[in-house]
Amino acid sequence: MKNYSVIFLLAIFSSCASIKKHNEQRASCIPPEQLKEDVDFAYSKLQQMHPQLYWYIPKKELEHKFDSLKQTITEPLTPLQFYFKLQPVIAGIREGHLSLRIPRKKFTKREYKRLEHQKGMFSRFEYYIKGDQMYIIQNRDSIEHIKPGTEILSINNVPVSEYIKKYRSLISSDGDNTTFYPYFLKDLFFNFYTAENGFGSKATLETLYQGEKKTYTLTREIKTDSDLEKDKEMKKKTQEKKLNDYVAASNSYNRSFKFLDQDSTIAYIKVKSFSREYSDEFYKKTFARINEAKAPYLIIDVRNNYGGSLYEINNLYSYLAEAPFTLIKPSQLTSRTAPLRTNYFRKSNPLEYALKSIAYPSYFFAQTFSTYKKDGKVFYKMKADKPTKPNKAAFHGKVFVLINGGSFSASSIITAKLKNDKRAILVGEETGGANDGTVAGFYSYQKLPNSEIRFPIGLLLVQPNISFSDSRRGVVPDVTVTESMQDIIDKKDPQLAWIKNEIAKEKENKGQY
Repeated sequence: MKNYSVIFLLAIFSSCASIKKHNEQRASCIPPEQLKEDVDFAYSKLQQMHPQLYWYIPKKELEHKFDSLKQTITEPLTPLQFYFKLQPVIAGIREGHLSLRIPRKKFTKREYKRLEHQKGMFSRFEYYIKGDQMYIIQNRDSIEHIKPGTEILSINNVPVSEYIKKYRSLISSDGDNTTFYPYFLKDLFFNFYTAENGFGSKATLETLYQGEKKTYTLTREIKTDSDLEKDKEMKKKTQEKKLNDYVAASNSYNRSFKFLDQDSTIAYIKVKSFSREYSDEFYKKTFARINEAKAPYLIIDVRNNYGGSLYEINNLYSYLAEAPFTLIKPSQLTSRTAPLRTNYFRKSNPLEYALKSIAYPSYFFAQTFSTYKKDGKVFYKMKADKPTKPNKAAFHGKVFVLINGGSFSASSIITAKLKNDKRAILVGEETGGANDGTVAGFYSYQKLPNSEIRFPIGLLLVQPNISFSDSRRGVVPDVTVTESMQDIIDKKDPQLAWIKNEIAKEKENKGQY
């Protein structure tokens, strides 16, 4: 027991020292020559590992961007300042999965606990971005009685439009798609903001609502005992929470199912993230209920779904397929050694490191034999690129799929496949992820040597098994229906309404025969 106590204390001291060192490094200024080395390092790693680096940008143009960036680095910068110079160049590659990690301040356990006992300031609102303007569309706690539809003009006297222009340059969708930006930016805006400005105790908002300007002061309130009790309750895992993949942070479910009408003819599945957690059981039970009800219509909603597991979308497709199918084409790598660059020991504590060390030989051989060569190219063996039979409980009725600019990555893979196979009618707006695939799969987590900024690089070219559009765009819906900010505020859903109206007309026509 004494030995365990010593190890525990050493782990605490080591953790505290590591956090202190990280924060000191984050605040220090790095000489220009070392920053230029980091630029060269980032580009060399991209060339080594990224299987489709020049998909959306010519090699000469990208080289010019890196060279031009180095010429602007003439004075020492902190890692955060350097991030704001390098990330726009990375975003210019136009690969939505490719991004540097923000060099944030780290917190001790005591600091984390203090923050956990406080309510957020900005996270208690829902936002909407259009152009260079930001609006509040939901005020969950009626803070200062700010009404939905209120525009935020400035935060602490800095115009929001300046932040939006700055932060938009940090993110990228796949190719020439533009629908992704307002969705992703509204979700990441305050990640960027707090990285720059820290977790302040108050903030002043200048707002505009129906022509009237007002100023509000937000404060970081202390949680009450009932708030803390509610937090504890939300973290408890029930069977329902597991099945529907409950997310305590947002008090919502990643997956949900219901019938939209009393006679159970319209089944509705919403998937916010393809997390894979308990997904097998969810789809098994859901499609059993749909088949039991003999529902002729199914709506799958993947709006605002940033993607996730290939395994889950392959499984979901098996419940929709009418014949054996292959979800994706063989996934290309830059080399046979690429799978071994995935930072196997990343984020391991001493015990996990020891256990992983024992298992490493098995991991090494599994990854080594997971690649193969064909026509001079290297590919990675994946279950999703093999033929899959339709599930015995597959749905054979009419399928509608709801998509928007927040449908990204795996959401775009499955919707591109459904559209190509003419298995569903897509309704909404162009997806944020590319129609013809993306580079992701698994990552090599690089660290720039001097700034120590983390740089995850996707290693697999993942493409749906379809006839490619070569459009450099997202998956285009069969029926375009847009949603306004006022629709969201009024809790109207014109995209879902279009499908319900279409089904109603179809039912009416069938009734006439």
